[in-house]
Amino acid sequence: MKRRDFITLMGGASLPDIILPRWANAQVSRARPLVVWLISFAPKKLAGVSYFEVFTESMQKHGYVNGRDFDLILRSADGSLERLPTIVQEVVELKPDVIVAPATLEAVAVRKATSTIPIVCPALADAIHLGLIASEARPGGNVTGIEPYIPGLPAKQIELAREVVPGARKIGLLTNLEDPKGPPQATELEAAGKALGLTIVTANASSRDHIEDALHALAGEKVDVAIVLQTNLLILNNEQIAKSSLEKHLATVYGYRENVVSGGLVSYGVDLRWCYRHAAYFVDKILRGTAAGNLPIEFPTSFWLAVNLKTARALGIAMPLSLLARADELIE
Repeated sequence: MKRRDFITLMGGASLPDIILPRWANAQVSRARPLVVWLISFAPKKLAGVSYFEVFTESMQKHGYVNGRDFDLILRSADGSLERLPTIVQEVVELKPDVIVAPATLEAVAVRKATSTIPIVCPALADAIHLGLIASEARPGGNVTGIEPYIPGLPAKQIELAREVVPGARKIGLLTNLEDPKGPPQATELEAAGKALGLTIVTANASSRDHIEDALHALAGEKVDVAIVLQTNLLILNNEQIAKSSLEKHLATVYGYRENVVSGGLVSYGVDLRWCYRHAAYFVDKILRGTAAGNLPIEFPTSFWLAVNLKTARALGIAMPLSLLARADELIE
């Protein structure tokens, strides 16, 4: 399957603590700008955080109060990716001023349906290869946003894995190659591992139902530590991965703090809260008249190191003091 034509059933999203309205028949005033947040899955809080709420709060800081300065609508395919094209078409027919596509999956689906409505994506990946943008400096077209997948970051995660488990020689990768964010990470991790003379063992999970089998395969290979890739599937199912990894006595390294808050061992990577907060900057610029194609893609400038001390104790791992001193977040 070509990544340009990808589609994956990622499943496993539970309902949020607070059910947001469906907005199917929402009455909005076209005297105000209309922004639509379009998501594939049921809205869900990850590690106690709703990215929709993070975005809304950031819009307020930019001077936009929902229902006063603009209308903000949330539309969801509720986990049925077969329905996503229909939901996208319904949103396009509303002719909003901006569509916020929270991840690459939605950005691809919306871009197929419109080349004119501005699209802001806080978590873009492989955007040039997928045909979403012409270049990062000058995206052109109607897509812009943030790319949180920084070249070189996966190699840092291998360094972290060897710091957590000194002498580790066999590194496991829990991949999700159906997500466009997956293959670039896997390729870089494999190259970095081989350059260090490490043995890399890969187990792919294409859906929620395959996660347990993939973790079982890594445990069966007796990997010293497992690195979990940064994809929608693997963050939406963070609690399952953390619980199963602990049961299998697998030390795990992640790119997202949300995995660690849910019971994973350690993470180093982009703070997604910043990405969704900063998405409001792009929406504000577009509502003030800047074309999406003229807004350069942005990259995070700092990374977040999180450590779950409870999980470390359960695994019998003594975290290096130097690592604890560098940590942005220690979770008991």
